[in-house]
Amino acid sequence: MKRLCGLIIFSMGVGMAILLFVPTTLTTLVFVLACLILGYNLFCC
Repeated sequence: MKRLCGLIIFSMGVGMAILLFVPTTLTTLVFVLACLILGYNLFCC
């Protein structure tokens, strides 16, 4: 179950990283990085 949640969060972070091509705010950048880190940790550990 942890791997599935990690994959979902990581995929959401990657999808939101595409938003970096449009003007972003600091909040969006922090949220994207948090999703990527949390998803990676849940999926791999």
